[in-house]
Amino acid sequence: MAQFDLIMPKMGESVAEATIIKWLKQPGDSIELDEPVLEIATDKVDSEIPSPVAGVLAEILFNEGDVIQVNAIIAKITTDAAASPASAPAASAPAAQAAPSAPAVNAVVAEVSTPQAHGASGRFYSPLVRNIAKEENISMEELEAIAGSGQDGRLTKNDILAYLPQRSKNGSPTSSSATKASTSSKEVARPLAPAVSVGAGDEIIEMDRMRKMIAEHMVMSKAVSPHVTSYVEVDMTNMVMWRERIKKEFEKREGEKITFTPMIIEMVAKAIRDFPMINISVDGTNIIKRKNINIGMATALPSGNLIVPVIKNADTKNLIGLTKAVNDLANRARANKLQPDDIQGGTFTVTNVGSFGNVMGTPIINQPQVAILAVGVIKKKPAVIETPQGDLIGIRHMMYCSLSYDHRVVDGSLGGSFLRRIADYLEAFDPNTSI
Repeated sequence: MAQFDLIMPKMGESVAEATIIKWLKQPGDSIELDEPVLEIATDKVDSEIPSPVAGVLAEILFNEGDVIQVNAIIAKITTDAAASPASAPAASAPAAQAAPSAPAVNAVVAEVSTPQAHGASGRFYSPLVRNIAKEENISMEELEAIAGSGQDGRLTKNDILAYLPQRSKNGSPTSSSATKASTSSKEVARPLAPAVSVGAGDEIIEMDRMRKMIAEHMVMSKAVSPHVTSYVEVDMTNMVMWRERIKKEFEKREGEKITFTPMIIEMVAKAIRDFPMINISVDGTNIIKRKNINIGMATALPSGNLIVPVIKNADTKNLIGLTKAVNDLANRARANKLQPDDIQGGTFTVTNVGSFGNVMGTPIINQPQVAILAVGVIKKKPAVIETPQGDLIGIRHMMYCSLSYDHRVVDGSLGGSFLRRIADYLEAFDPNTSI
């Protein structure tokens, strides 16, 4: 018999911790290889953690609701394998490097359970919240009295930042540290919300965790970036006729349905190469020019929420590769099987409001990007067709595109020229393109 240490995996390059939502197994339960053991949540996505080994769950080291650092041991599994380094699964190697000894695990446990991390009520306080409280001279008793909007009433950074102005009015000492904390993390405090009355027969629906994150992200984006939106109308006839002609053959040969989304993303990637200053982020007064072109595609979930999986290095993929990537990400998103890395690293986003029958939209920038493209429904319309023999009126497949961009760094000239270039590429699509 041997004992395997199940660790909290690193769920993406920028994710340092995760919250245990639910244990799917209890001590004494048998576990098959790759069978989910627990559900966790990060600020990016919810995931199930499978077991790298088969065995019996011997011990759970953390409770539901605990926030755990990556690479910390969270459970122990008894296996039938011999207790030798050679028999340990390859997946355990990073754990051995990151947490080589029991004292390291004990240190993590101590950090989570210290009095500074939990109040008398048992509520957990993150390091950022505790740092703000320390700099603002907020006692633990005062901290406990602040209402929290996080999971299970947890106090978030926005909660404490929203509390500080009220505290200042009451004569309590404050400082500018909260503003510094907000600036350093690229977030802003929530604005004061209007009072809402509830009438007889009204139904109160609690936002789920994802909807709360979307709401905060959207409010933050509008507060951070001065949004400007430009529009262009595109003649999609060549693309429509080509897709209609090849879609059955394409599906038969590739086993994939081809939609307009990968075709549009291909042209967007080409336009970004022409206008690399669209592919940037803003860090204070610094502009970060991205090397890779990673295009996010906003995807509606069955729950009604929205998620943005990312096609990495989209400019290096051909139309077949983009089609497979789009279909794979969309299917896994709707099945709640995305990994945290699937929704990280985006440098530009495309959202298809036309899938809902909408003509156009004014999308909100997906921070920390500086631009987002919305494409509307493709509709038949009478349009002027220019020919060497003169202008004609014909029925064409037309679509509106709208580009919202951050006016701090993207002026009308750049934003408008980039949008026009996308339209030019879409209209110039070769109807004789082979697959």
